[in-house]
Amino acid sequence: MNNELQNSKRITLLLHQWKEGRKDAFDEIFPIVYSELRRRASAYLRNERKGHTLQTTALVNEAYLQLFDKSNLNFEDCNHFFAIAANAMRRILVDYARTRKRKKRGGKDENLPLDEARYVSVNEKSVDLVALDEALSELAEFDERQAKVVELKYFGGMTNQETADILGVSNVTVRRDWNMAKAWLHQQISK
Repeated sequence: MNNELQNSKRITLLLHQWKEGRKDAFDEIFPIVYSELRRRASAYLRNERKGHTLQTTALVNEAYLQLFDKSNLNFEDCNHFFAIAANAMRRILVDYARTRKRKKRGGKDENLPLDEARYVSVNEKSVDLVALDEALSELAEFDERQAKVVELKYFGGMTNQETADILGVSNVTVRRDWNMAKAWLHQQISK
């Protein structure tokens, strides 16, 4: 059994034990989950524009606090947990971008790179995160799965296979949804 699968099963087990009231499970899960969230956030932020002031540690700490502050959250398994984490990171990044954009606070427009944007347009390397969030919410109104694919891959740093596992679809479906969603989002954001 490979190490990634072992970690996934271990995280799932500890999440269930923690939710069932075993308080020491939280102490065991903290370093594993924190390390994985940090890896994903670091991979995401590595592609950001120069001068981006939100650091990996700040993003992970805020997401972690949001995840474990809500005792009513029910994680089905490791993948579900990281899907919820992707949503939390999306909210944090969008809120951060909105705060930075507020002219009254001396902020400026924050353009952040859209993962694999070169496949949508060779000339466009970044996208306004607030515009992306708004377009993604609009996409979710008529194709929730495509919106979820973007959220998991872009904000959660998940692979096609991890995304497919979470959504219960094939890897091919994820690739198709990802390509369709990128094209649609590009069109919406370019308006």
